[in-house]
Amino acid sequence: MPTELEELVGFIANPNPQIRLVAIENLVPYSSAQPSIFKTNQLTPVKHLKFLVRDHPKIAAHALTILINLTADRDVLENVATDDKFLGIVLANVTDPAEPNANLLSMLLANLVKWDALKEIVTRKQDKPATLGSDDLVLNQLMDLFVKGADGSYNKHADFDYLAYVFADLTKHAEIRQFFVTRQDHDGVIPFNKIKVFTEHKSDVRRKGVASTIKNVAFDIPCHPSFLAEDEINILPYILLPITGNEPYDEDDMMDMLPDLQLLPPEKQRDSDNSIVQTHVETLTILTTTREGRDLMRRIKVYPIIRETHLRVEDDGVREACERLVNVLMADEEEATVGARVEEATDDERIVEV
Repeated sequence: MPTELEELVGFIANPNPQIRLVAIENLVPYSSAQPSIFKTNQLTPVKHLKFLVRDHPKIAAHALTILINLTADRDVLENVATDDKFLGIVLANVTDPAEPNANLLSMLLANLVKWDALKEIVTRKQDKPATLGSDDLVLNQLMDLFVKGADGSYNKHADFDYLAYVFADLTKHAEIRQFFVTRQDHDGVIPFNKIKVFTEHKSDVRRKGVASTIKNVAFDIPCHPSFLAEDEINILPYILLPITGNEPYDEDDMMDMLPDLQLLPPEKQRDSDNSIVQTHVETLTILTTTREGRDLMRRIKVYPIIRETHLRVEDDGVREACERLVNVLMADEEEATVGARVEEATDDERIVEV
């Protein structure tokens, strides 16, 4: 005999929309507390939930919330992420400027891309929305959604912050990293340059996802000259500013720092999320892999900034990351070369899970 909960799960397929709404609304808490009830009959409830994403917006919102929670389970993740038709629906709906559940769709995508086979999204195309101004490449559409979402100029219902987590997880794949550093034909812009400006955004989710994306893309060592060049990606100001506070520096050190870091206002604070600070420091260490990167960081006085970060951030992860970077910057060049290479080769955190 089915339990009351199992009977309730069955009602999400009821032809009466009012019954569907009541049933799915009451089931949301169980998607975290008792997810197994959705895995019966070879995941039939999951199949129904995927169908309900196209239902009335209120029903769709609950269905998406449940799917977001359930895709923490490997079996459910595989079922949903390998359903190409459903993925097409999610991608089409998230780019709809009138979609009321665009943020929930972004959150679901952030889970789905943990399925490694979804790296194929790098070549996936779909019709471009007339109002987005992108091309037909899905990644370009997601990137432009993310940019426009920062000020709510595309969809009044969505900020698309969780797309930062999508980018962070996708960039564990080499082909996705290549996309981020390749100038796009439709607008002549390198995608990396679109996201770097959000390292000091008010949204914790956006900052964290962007920091993780930058770190993952930095593992593309041949692109380091472009990362460091002022007339190309010029990533250092966007990494250093979030980890810099309002501490006073020696005048000689200050004059050698990047212009963006000189004479900061008294109210300037480093990022309040220690995990983000740690990620940025780890990215700096990755960028010391090349002699050019090490020389540049020494020349623009990165060491004093890291010294103050180590002193003022009471977090073991941050301090350990600072110590690793300082060991490279302060060593003689032969030792620094070895240190940088070991860091790149043995870093267990190169794939960022968010």
